[in-house]
Amino acid sequence: MEMPARIESGDGGDVAADAVSRGFFGKLGSRIAGQRVGAPSLATHEALLLLQNYEESGQGWFWSTDAKGRITYITDSVARLMGRASGQLAGTTFTELFLPVDSQGERQRTLPFLFTRQSKFDELPLRSAFEGDDRWWAVSGRPQFDNSGNFAGYRGSGMDVTARRRSAEDASRLALYDSLTGLANRFNISKTLETTLAAFAAQQRSCAIMLLDLDRFKQVNDTLGHPAGDALLKQVAERLLKIVGDKEMVSRLGGDEFQIILPDEEDRGKLGDTAADIIASLSQPYSVEGSRCIIGASVGVAIAPFDGTSSDDLVRNADLALYAAKGSGRGRFRFYSSDLHQAAEDRRGLEDDLRDALARGEMELAYQPVVHSMSNMVTGVEALARWNHPERGMISPALFVPIAEEANMIWVLGEWVLRKACEDAATWPGDMRVAVNVSPIQFANEDLPRIVASALAATGLSPERLELEITESVFLGDSAETARMFKALKGLGVRLALDDFGTGYSSLGYLQSAPFDKIKIDQSFVRGATVAGSRNAAIIAAIVALAEALEMETTAEGIESLDQLDLVRKLGVSHVQGYVYSKAVPQAELLSHVDARSWTIKPAGPAKQRNDRFQMFRKAGAIHDNHRYAVVIRNLSATGAFIEGIIDVPIGTRFVIDFGEGQLATATVRRSMKHQQGVEFEQSMVSDGDGGLCTRHRVSPYLIAAATQHSGGLSVPLFSTTSDYTGN
Repeated sequence: MEMPARIESGDGGDVAADAVSRGFFGKLGSRIAGQRVGAPSLATHEALLLLQNYEESGQGWFWSTDAKGRITYITDSVARLMGRASGQLAGTTFTELFLPVDSQGERQRTLPFLFTRQSKFDELPLRSAFEGDDRWWAVSGRPQFDNSGNFAGYRGSGMDVTARRRSAEDASRLALYDSLTGLANRFNISKTLETTLAAFAAQQRSCAIMLLDLDRFKQVNDTLGHPAGDALLKQVAERLLKIVGDKEMVSRLGGDEFQIILPDEEDRGKLGDTAADIIASLSQPYSVEGSRCIIGASVGVAIAPFDGTSSDDLVRNADLALYAAKGSGRGRFRFYSSDLHQAAEDRRGLEDDLRDALARGEMELAYQPVVHSMSNMVTGVEALARWNHPERGMISPALFVPIAEEANMIWVLGEWVLRKACEDAATWPGDMRVAVNVSPIQFANEDLPRIVASALAATGLSPERLELEITESVFLGDSAETARMFKALKGLGVRLALDDFGTGYSSLGYLQSAPFDKIKIDQSFVRGATVAGSRNAAIIAAIVALAEALEMETTAEGIESLDQLDLVRKLGVSHVQGYVYSKAVPQAELLSHVDARSWTIKPAGPAKQRNDRFQMFRKAGAIHDNHRYAVVIRNLSATGAFIEGIIDVPIGTRFVIDFGEGQLATATVRRSMKHQQGVEFEQSMVSDGDGGLCTRHRVSPYLIAAATQHSGGLSVPLFSTTSDYTGN
């Protein structure tokens, strides 16, 4: 019979035999305790065989220590798994065999603590401390005492629970992480947000969240199949992680929805930049299973404590901001503001009204001239839909077109625009062209060539006078259907223009095969081209060179200042469209210009590009010393505003402009004309993601609450109405 591994103790005794003679299992141990080692009884012999068989089965192992915690016995097979022979471990402190519990994130009493307290323990999960050995063991131990009651050491057992442990970790991972992308799932990120907000509220810290939704993702699933959609989602997750960095703060909520937590961030300038970076990154083309895919993203942003202090409030408000971003044309971000609640209600009302707008004759077309850059002669116009709502007046297509897309009304609306534009153009003298925008939804409809042919036949318009403007998003997947659609449209004899070129979807590949006649350079490149240090001019020059090589015309959109016009002329852009020549005009006004068969427009506008100015009628407060004045903001730019409501304010007077919702901007009066003042902001405002402006920072509700508690009410400097400058 082979005996368990013999280990000589530091005191020179026969430790292995002694350990076995004292036993390892409860009653079995008591039965063989006290037997002489040299002459084991039959019962002892059988017990030893049982112990040996158990060890050799690999189901478990045994160990013992002296009073100082040093190993006196350990199963040899387990010692080898730890990279040692049992003899090499003799005298080693038992606790050194395992990693400290804290390093594994376990919440339990540590093995050294239990040894110090001489406490028993059962199936304590411990991980091997030996390099290259990542096993987990469930270790049990019982303290042993001699006849005098003195502590004599431990005896115990262990089991390999690595497989069980990994299975539990996998189950935990599935419960907390998205199985497709590896990101945190909805449950995980919700708990993280709740914990973060609770801790930050106590410390009066801010925390922002972003909700984002992929644009046109459904087209990927419909066109390439769900496996391709899954592969695309993985790439989206990778791009998000590159921008955000912290994997635990990025989650996939489900479908094509994601959430990001940004602790200690309330600077809306930085948040806007991050949101813009996310949109730009996710809008870059993807390669999925050999196909080229193009999607986009919309982002909603909410910030605690300004927009809510609970996770439910913050998520709900971020979702409202996301809804507004998608409703503004997609590919945008929006910050939450309280007026979005009313805007959401208004939007739902507009959707109901839009369904009957065509039948009631509320839709109109206006035409913006497209001008030859060198001759100033109008060569064509772009048809732009306008909705003349009976109660709300003119509604921008930036508002109602996304509604039409979501409500599946874009095909009907698009067909009406096409037919009406052809009908109007047929009445114009000469050969001036008309451009009509075709949405990706229209382009994907196989009936489009038939509808175009029908409109041309019904109106008698020559096909070469109709120009269809198509965005790059129609190249989703580079499918054969796309190629067939281009062939069918060109077969009708119409012209094709690539709209919004350079917005992030661009690829030279499709320009080689798609039969475009014109490239329209996106206005975002034009607006920044005259700014010192901008590379936009070089990009425009490259686009022009590319178009000339492919024998295409170019049109620069959004030209508003004379310096912009001079630049695009120098860069060789063939056509220009923008306010520097004309806004969109109705059919009647257009006819008055084209009767002479030649329409030339002299450019007019500001000499240089300036910050966008937003005309408005917005109530606000102007705070000076201990007084707050009610004012109206007539226009607003990033660097200043034009206000009225205070009389004869000296130049140089400093105000704090209160825009509401904690938005305060320090401003200095630079112009003063009786009851009107032009003020310059000390810190520039930032984009709100929807073409508007907002302050970079807001006054924290924590500070307002502290001030209120300190003064027993609202602070006098912000809300007093007496003044030296009265507008009454």
